[in-house]
Amino acid sequence: MRAHPFASLISVDDDGFPFVTHIPLHLTQQNGQHVLLGHCAKPNPHWRYLQSRPQALVTFMGPQAYMSPKVYPDLTRVPTWSYLAVHAKVEASLVEEPAAKDRLLKQLIGDHEPPYAGQWRGLGEDYQHKMLHGIVAFELRITELQCKLKLNQHRPESHAAMHAAYAQGTPDEQALADWMVKLGMVQP
Repeated sequence: MRAHPFASLISVDDDGFPFVTHIPLHLTQQNGQHVLLGHCAKPNPHWRYLQSRPQALVTFMGPQAYMSPKVYPDLTRVPTWSYLAVHAKVEASLVEEPAAKDRLLKQLIGDHEPPYAGQWRGLGEDYQHKMLHGIVAFELRITELQCKLKLNQHRPESHAAMHAAYAQGTPDEQALADWMVKLGMVQP
């Protein structure tokens, strides 16, 4: 969640249909519990859905990549996709007090561009208040976590070839190769 903070926040709209907003979230701890901090623009109706129905789902997609069937010794295989993801069930609450919103924003700034904090402070209080008024901030208290991964774990005869292919590939493929080592699927 920290390495891949751009998440999909999923809840239900007023008609009972799933509603998705893609946003960066900051993982923190409050009173020993994991909490995600985020915000959306005030015109985005998602905050109203969270206010009415606070239970939601947040998904984080980690490294992911195509996997060719050529890694299998048996050629009667098909392509697939490898991935790591985290699903978090959450309970939402809105953050309305301006100073609390400002602290929340500074935590997100700290994650993505710490030097911007000085520029933000230099924009003046009136401007800051105007910008804070244009967003709705929220805390998403994590009530359940699920790790989802698919790394061909049921075909151990192909792990070495798969690892070798991923280790030479894109950054996502290299991350998957690292996870194969971390999970004991191949030797370093």
